[in-house]
Amino acid sequence: MHLSSGSMESNTIDARAQSMGYVVLLATTTAISGFLFGFDTAVINGVLLLLRRQFTLSNLQTEVAASSLLLGCLLGAAGASVIGDRYGRRKSLILSAVLFALSSLGAAAAGTITFFSIARLIGGLAIGLASVLTPVYIAEISPSKNRGTLVSLNQLAIVIGILAAYLVNWQLSRMGEASWRWMLAVAAIPAVAFFAGLFAIPESPRWLIGRGRHEEGQRILARIFGAKAAEEQVRSVQKAAASEEGSWHEVFSPAMRKRLGVGMALALFSQVTGINTVLYYGSIIISEHFPGQSTGMALAANVIIGAVNLIFTIVAMVFLDRWGRRVILMTASGGMGLALTLLVIGLHVHNAPAVLMLASILLYVAFFALGMGPGPWLIISEIFPTKVRGRAASIATSTLWTGTLVVTFTFLTLVNVLNLWGTFAIYGALSFVCFFYVWKVVPETKGRTLEEIQEAWGK
Repeated sequence: MHLSSGSMESNTIDARAQSMGYVVLLATTTAISGFLFGFDTAVINGVLLLLRRQFTLSNLQTEVAASSLLLGCLLGAAGASVIGDRYGRRKSLILSAVLFALSSLGAAAAGTITFFSIARLIGGLAIGLASVLTPVYIAEISPSKNRGTLVSLNQLAIVIGILAAYLVNWQLSRMGEASWRWMLAVAAIPAVAFFAGLFAIPESPRWLIGRGRHEEGQRILARIFGAKAAEEQVRSVQKAAASEEGSWHEVFSPAMRKRLGVGMALALFSQVTGINTVLYYGSIIISEHFPGQSTGMALAANVIIGAVNLIFTIVAMVFLDRWGRRVILMTASGGMGLALTLLVIGLHVHNAPAVLMLASILLYVAFFALGMGPGPWLIISEIFPTKVRGRAASIATSTLWTGTLVVTFTFLTLVNVLNLWGTFAIYGALSFVCFFYVWKVVPETKGRTLEEIQEAWGK
């Protein structure tokens, strides 16, 4: 029996569609961690308003309540490499799912601010693990031409989680002073879904091959790329792994220093430019610093901010693999600087319309979502060799969480000292510094396989 060329071509297209569908399924399942990441970090925005009243919190106590999760994120990210490299990406993510559920229920049941902070710290451990390993897992299963879009599914899930948190806060706030408990407890539902979904996906094929489990890795790659391409991928990974030590010495070796510096710098810039002051303290900023705005209006404004964040993250997913990483990052950082300049001017003008200042914040969030949101995560997942990818990504991600922790823990204090306009002027200046750093230092990785990127960096 002979197949016509048309039938063979049709079968090839069907096979490619099926394999791409499988990759999207794996990436989407793993990206549920991103939804939990976004929800758990952003839900504090509405919770803080009620928590401050219930426990009569000072500014310092409010900063501690907001930052406890971030300390956990830092610790989780720091340990993610050891856990992820030893036990695999999948098992480590299963652990994070368990921690997500425990944290949401524990924080919801808290009777003291100390218990609340401990429960949130546990959630931070989950986010830290997932924030390192989810982009790495997706990058390791993705075709090079679609990797930017697929890794950005995680960022899309994060911003959907942020928007969901704002919507939940807005709706549940009508239940009264204890509504903050329900805002937190809701996150247990996607945590259970994430836990269940992880049992249906395979381990990272590149991690398996790097650990000598070639047949297992090749079977998974064959389902993604086809049998012939899988053989070539296995050889590429083996060749790359043969020249890697996979140790901390390798991570800090001279050949790795530039790429490690780029990963850490981009991670830091994505946070010290101030985005999480809007995402975590947005309700406080709007209700206390914008004239005539109630708590309800502040929570509604958060929903608009979350929607803009989502829309421009989708735009970023479309263009990251078309325009390239550098163009997107430069457009985003420069745009953030301009938006914050407008905000500072608005805050300086007496009785400036609240809508003008909200528009500046929306523009700032839009530019962040376009590039500085997904861009650093994508580059961190791409530029490191297979055997050290977990450890190097852990260092870069720990740097990111350090920046987040510092900004969140100091924001209200800075506002007291420098006023709101002075604080955002600092973030605006750092946005312009980021623009020049990307222009001068960051290389382009668009359209290359992970092994090709490694070879290019080795030159």
